[in-house]
Amino acid sequence: MTIEELNGIEIGFDVTGDGPAVLFTHGYQASRAMWEPQRTGLSDSYKIITWDLRGHGESGTPDDPARYSHDLMLGDMLALLDRNGVDKATLVGHSLGGFASLRFYLDHPDRVRGLVLFGSGPGYRDAEARGKWNEMAERFASSVETRGLETLKRASEEVSSASHRSAKALAHASRGMLAQQDSRVMDAIGSIAIPTLVIVGSEDKAFIGSSEYMAKKIPGAQLAVIEGAAHAANMSKPDEFNRAIRHFLDAL
Repeated sequence: MTIEELNGIEIGFDVTGDGPAVLFTHGYQASRAMWEPQRTGLSDSYKIITWDLRGHGESGTPDDPARYSHDLMLGDMLALLDRNGVDKATLVGHSLGGFASLRFYLDHPDRVRGLVLFGSGPGYRDAEARGKWNEMAERFASSVETRGLETLKRASEEVSSASHRSAKALAHASRGMLAQQDSRVMDAIGSIAIPTLVIVGSEDKAFIGSSEYMAKKIPGAQLAVIEGAAHAANMSKPDEFNRAIRHFLDAL
């Protein structure tokens, strides 16, 4: 485990293995701990980089809400690649991490070798739908502010496995990073020009539709459905998940 100041904030990250680089980005309220089955299962052939988003895990928890944004999140990802001497990586993103990986590709296409979008979505073109998503993000923020971190221990597997430092930071992250401001990713989804794998659990009802949409709209994208798994398919069905990832990575 390493904690270093990158992009103006402390970032907690792990680097395991050697070979082509793969950057794993978790979702809201989770941490890099969720990727342990992939860190141990794939590092024989790949350089596996896992990290904590700002406000999460062992990364920094600024009090200023202005220090939580999509652009700053992407800057953290870029700084991680630079810090580890990675010119080009495959990005694996879960939930918010999948959206961040898509956004990163749009800003830095020369740094991305392939995309794995796991239990995620491209946002919304419709302002009303985007508004409903942002209302949900505000509910998440208010809940963690009111109830504190202890309530997360009763949440889903990828969330309950995380150890966070600040409820206020998670609230800021929800309002600044989980919330969406525009339809840029949705508008560009058909122009993605690199190999893409979309993975979703068969029981992940919230993201089945968006996953099928991405697999259909992204040219040449593959879709892998992990049977019997929900949102944290990589943890509940690690062997099936790792096989799908390895097959995709080996073919790049």
